[in-house]
Amino acid sequence: MITTHRFWLFTIGFTGACALAVMAAQQPQAPVYTAAQATAGRAAYATTCAGCHQPDLGGLNEAPQLAGGNFMSSWNTSTTADLVALITKTMPPGAPGTVDAATAASIVAYILEANGAPAGPQALTPAVTARIGAIGMQQAAGVPAAPGPQGGRGAAAGAAAATPRAARTGRTVAGEVPGYVPVTDEMLRTPPAGDWLMARRSYQAWSYSPLMQITRDNVRRLRLAWVWNMNEGGLGTTGGSQPMPLAHNGVLYLVHTGNVVQAINGRTGDLIWEYRAGPEQGGPMRDMAIYQDKVFIATSDARMVAIDARNGSRVWETRFADREKGFMTVSGPLVVKGKLIQGLAGCSRFTGDGCYITALDATTGRIEWQFNTIARPGEPGGDTWGTQPMTFRAGGETWITGSYDPDLNLTYWGTAQAKPWVPASRGMSALDKALYTSSTLALNPDTGKLVWHFQHAPGEALDLDEVFERVLVDVDGRKAVFTIGKPGILWKLDRQTGQFMGHKETVFQNIFDSIDPKTGTPTYRADIIGAKVGQPVTACPSTFGGHNWQAMSYHPGSALLVIPLNQSCLEIAGRGGELKAGASGPGAARGWFEMPGTNGQLGKLAAFDVRTMKEVWSYEQRASFLTSVLSTGGDLAFVGDLDRNFRAFDVRSGKILWQTRLGTSVQGFPISFTADGKQYIAVTTGLGGGSPRQVPSLLTPEIIYPLSGNSLYVFELAEN
Repeated sequence: MITTHRFWLFTIGFTGACALAVMAAQQPQAPVYTAAQATAGRAAYATTCAGCHQPDLGGLNEAPQLAGGNFMSSWNTSTTADLVALITKTMPPGAPGTVDAATAASIVAYILEANGAPAGPQALTPAVTARIGAIGMQQAAGVPAAPGPQGGRGAAAGAAAATPRAARTGRTVAGEVPGYVPVTDEMLRTPPAGDWLMARRSYQAWSYSPLMQITRDNVRRLRLAWVWNMNEGGLGTTGGSQPMPLAHNGVLYLVHTGNVVQAINGRTGDLIWEYRAGPEQGGPMRDMAIYQDKVFIATSDARMVAIDARNGSRVWETRFADREKGFMTVSGPLVVKGKLIQGLAGCSRFTGDGCYITALDATTGRIEWQFNTIARPGEPGGDTWGTQPMTFRAGGETWITGSYDPDLNLTYWGTAQAKPWVPASRGMSALDKALYTSSTLALNPDTGKLVWHFQHAPGEALDLDEVFERVLVDVDGRKAVFTIGKPGILWKLDRQTGQFMGHKETVFQNIFDSIDPKTGTPTYRADIIGAKVGQPVTACPSTFGGHNWQAMSYHPGSALLVIPLNQSCLEIAGRGGELKAGASGPGAARGWFEMPGTNGQLGKLAAFDVRTMKEVWSYEQRASFLTSVLSTGGDLAFVGDLDRNFRAFDVRSGKILWQTRLGTSVQGFPISFTADGKQYIAVTTGLGGGSPRQVPSLLTPEIIYPLSGNSLYVFELAEN
């Protein structure tokens, strides 16, 4: 029996949780750190913290800003010792406790400098209990320029958190893919059985391979063929390492954290070529695209780079969003009729630009159209943001690659919630819908025009994204689209019209009192609707999500959706703070606890019938599932978890048929492909990843895994 506890992460929210504090008038305090210490802290911040909190300390999503008015509001009455203790105990999210006290003190010195506190002759130690509000009194509210090399501020201040060594970019390993065959539009519509040419393999986003050499009867003979070690660096990034390789004619195209792309021989594991797009401190890269003779990577700093798939040389490069405003990407593009349709992340700052989806010409890199996911005043949906001007409308990210129906000529994308997370913190009510956040969008890929939308959580109030995969399945002659977000509700919509067709609660949820059986419109509990700043509410599931970025798979032979699920709850209280142009909004204080009735089993894998929406089978365990599901023509479902297990399940019964243990947590998107006519299974291990890593580290601390080991594992059938 697992005892249920509440685990709170207080303070600035290095992991997105912050103590609520009130600004108070205080006398300035004498300097508590040295300039040399802040310089050392700047370098440590760059390698440990900048991936989440951004090089300019401006914050992103679960990692709030560390400089400016919101930081000072949260930390005004706390001490430097509190901040040092938080870093040493909880940072970074993928490997808490790996930052020593001296390094943490240097990082705090750098944060103090960025908030206007002057340096002095005395070094900061973990034992110093200086009140932060009395030290950093000089910095104006908002996101500051980071200190320059001598602690000053100026145009070059953005280099403060740069990597400590010169970055290598361009083609760093030369080679040639033998006999390369261009990828055509027809190949994207009907992929060769042994290829994996896009995110989740097909336009329908099934995460399914029709290959059937590996079956329920022989999967026990699966063995390791080869391993390829990848870039480390997941500890200090928001998403760590979560890649999905592409496969074409026996060659794997692999993207690493830090914007590295490699071509690898799928049979032998030999490197063919490597291209480094930079910056090296970039966050997670989940997937990329291949079309004609190019592979395409959307870099973490919002550039699209076209690379020759044959030899790894750069063909063209286009910037499609301003990194200085916080915009970034964590997933790659969808290729539709010669266009690269690309989502966007990092839309939490008050820039006035709003978030958007971009289409670029695959041949030239020219931007063809953009669709704004944040409705503007005076436009359709613009009156759903209360009285907020465009400057303070944030969120609506599209950080998971969409899907496409060639027959309807519609592309489907999910959008994230409005920012800040809690309506009271954004100066709104939960009754203000905030279009087009928390929605499914159906767009015309030729023009970018909105054809229909369905909002899953109007006025979303709990940081429960609905941004994840849209899976296209024809059910009894009707074209349906399925999706599931953090509330753990599986939605079924008509993909031609957006009409609600049904829903299924896959894990326990108590955030909605009801969901209208005709329209699908949910109604929040009254206390969630009425929650004010600083007023906590409990919610199941938590921001870990009943479902997160780990994609479900549709297995056509059984008409089952196999979905990785999570079972945890939280208490959340919105923070007060300034709404200031250029800043990120205030976050929330959050505490997590185990979901009632689960006996501490955080991980759940379950299969649902697409016709009836009924659960057919489920498997629960203590460790969280951290990969998407891969199903195959051999009636298998592969999935990996936090505790290093990679397993094959019978897709029809849920029985475990094969398992192995890998070097560290199994994390990413498994695929299947052929090389020289032989079927292989590929999966990655990795670290880092926001709530899917930090919540298990709090609720299942007994699960221990190595703090390195980003790798690609490839499996084959042993001979009889």
